Amino acid sequence: MSEENKVETQQEQVPFEMQIQRIYIKDVSFEAPNLPTIFHQEWKPQLGFELDTATVQVGEDTYEVVLHINVQTTLEDSNDVAFICEVKQAGVFTIKGLEGIQLAHCLASKCPEVLYPYARELISSLVNRGTFPALNLSPVNFDALFVDYLERQQAEEQAEEKPALN
Repeated sequence: MSEENKVETQQEQVPFEMQIQRIYIKDVSFEAPNLPTIFHQEWKPQLGFELDTATVQVGEDTYEVVLHINVQTTLEDSNDVAFICEVKQAGVFTIKGLEGIQLAHCLASKCPEVLYPYARELISSLVNRGTFPALNLSPVNFDALFVDYLERQQAEEQAEEKPALN
């Protein structure tokens, strides 16, 4: 009996392969519209942070994943914009042996996990070159974001399935 279970377990495990082909900056922008007057104000920043991903299949088992991060900092007292930093960090990945939800998870979570440190470093460098105080973005749990996305999708589908009462 244990041998049968062992064989079934081995059959269920599908080996998958993920290779990084290339990591690159697709787009970058840094704006500090209120320089140099912003430096004469008290530094009480309010940080706005937006994160998004996009995926395009570029070949058989090959995908471009783009991690888009937008950081906007305003000053608390005046609402003046200190800086806006927008980065699109991209990578080309070859992924074999995954399908459906597993492939979606890899593209929406694992690939952005690879790209995020590059984007974080680039944003930190740009803010530093603008002579603003250091900006160290916190780590992001892409697995949790993916689960949240799936739960929202499921809730939307269930809301659409409910018949409207007149």
